[in-house]
Amino acid sequence: MSTYEHIHPDFRHVMALSAEERIEFLDQPRWIGYTVAQNILDTLQGLLHKPKRPRMPNLLIVGDSNNGKTTVIERFRHLCGVSYVNADSEPVKPVIVAEAPPSADEKGLYISILEQFFSPYRATDPTSKLRYQAIHLFRACHVRMLVIDEFHSLLTGSPVKQREVMNAIKLMCNELAIPIVGVGTREAVRVLHTDPQHASRFDVMTLPLWELNVDFQRLLAGFEKVLPLKTRSNIHSPDLASLFYTISEGNTGNLHRLLIACAQEAIRSGKEQIDRAIIEKKAWLRPTRGIRELIG
Repeated sequence: MSTYEHIHPDFRHVMALSAEERIEFLDQPRWIGYTVAQNILDTLQGLLHKPKRPRMPNLLIVGDSNNGKTTVIERFRHLCGVSYVNADSEPVKPVIVAEAPPSADEKGLYISILEQFFSPYRATDPTSKLRYQAIHLFRACHVRMLVIDEFHSLLTGSPVKQREVMNAIKLMCNELAIPIVGVGTREAVRVLHTDPQHASRFDVMTLPLWELNVDFQRLLAGFEKVLPLKTRSNIHSPDLASLFYTISEGNTGNLHRLLIACAQEAIRSGKEQIDRAIIEKKAWLRPTRGIRELIG
């Protein structure tokens, strides 16, 4: 029996499963590391361990939609944000990840944050009460960082509402002396320009689209190590890498979806290997203007 040396040792046991079970395995989330993502993780960990001071540094992570921003944040939460009880029997939640409200709304922001504490609250309460309830929970749970996902949503709303929300974020940063991290599309940078003070508080890191280079080939090689296929595909070879790049347009999410579809086809067809024919068959997954029509 093959030892499946092309598969990472942690996943070789999957090869003993049935075809359908291996297909189900493909849909399970798992982390594939790469240089840019690791740089962001290192930066986040550095912020998390900054000593408290009156003006804490903040960070805005931007990138194209579906390019892996939320995945990086989830990885960071898994590594550094797991809740626990300290030696004094106090709850500790090192990292709170909340989603920005659908539009610029200060009360909506506090409600989104309170939801992460699983704490009862009244949505009808005054904004000021919800604000200080959130601040109290941050202190009680020894929170060291707030991450706000979908930060670009704060662009929706009047300039007055946008300034209110950004001032609320500044207040929390000052009051709690913790770094605040925004995550969103490239448009999120415009949120910072509602006031020069906000722009001066945030550094910006970009999660770019991939280029067709050695790093992209390394990413494909990393993916192959978790694909439960009986035969090595060498998807990082120049020919196949170029084809994957063209179809995915260098977008991490598009690439991931394409790889999963190709691996499923390889298992169902009995080929147990991703080749050019399978990739071209799944080329209908090529991104369009945000809309994909599924075919039978």
